[in-house]
Amino acid sequence: MSEAYSALARWYDVLGDTVDYEGWADKLTALFPEGGSILDIGCGTGNMTLPLARRGYDMIGVDLSCDMLSVAREKAEGEGLDILFLQQNMTCLDLYGTVDGAVCALDGINYLLTEDDLYACFGSVYKFLNPGGRFIFDVNTPYKFMHIYGDNHYILEDEGVYLGWRNEYDAVSGICDFYLDMFSQSEDGSYERTCEDQSERCYPAQTLIKIAEDCGFLVEGYYSSPDRAEAGEDDERWYFILKKDN
Repeated sequence: MSEAYSALARWYDVLGDTVDYEGWADKLTALFPEGGSILDIGCGTGNMTLPLARRGYDMIGVDLSCDMLSVAREKAEGEGLDILFLQQNMTCLDLYGTVDGAVCALDGINYLLTEDDLYACFGSVYKFLNPGGRFIFDVNTPYKFMHIYGDNHYILEDEGVYLGWRNEYDAVSGICDFYLDMFSQSEDGSYERTCEDQSERCYPAQTLIKIAEDCGFLVEGYYSSPDRAEAGEDDERWYFILKKDN
């Protein structure tokens, strides 16, 4: 994953501009202590980090991609926000102290391809979370892997960029490989082609719950939306709320 998003970093916000990060951040304020320290895991270009910082939280953003972090830092500096960004693997966090809450938005957990990686990530978050703190994350669901991703192909385009997206899903391993072929416009009007491969793994809800509990978390619930609507089998995304109880 160290090379993931190296090509997409520049265009990530353009191609993913349909997510209501501000509304999502508003929902999170009810679950995190006012003005507390929050860790954003797999923060990418800071699309969740910055809205939470604007709401008065002391933010730390962690991501493995230096290209995505560069974009996040530039955006934070442009708004005058004091955010600590760290290039780290979510399976082996190394913070300067504990935090009051943690969030991992937009299926970052699905990029962990083994249960050992899940244990390492959840255990690492638990270690740096203050008692009573919550870890909130979302995942792409089995329904999405089977019916939306599958072996389907997609085209995403916006001004200056064209992205061909091809999927290969293995129902036995639960792993979906994404093959991304991007054409981005240069200043002289020519187009540069870059290719990138990524993979995500599908996890049943009960697997995530068991591993979270094994790591010491209390699972407060999982839902179909940040509004905490009841989860269903045909949801495309689930939202989990874990709590460090002691």
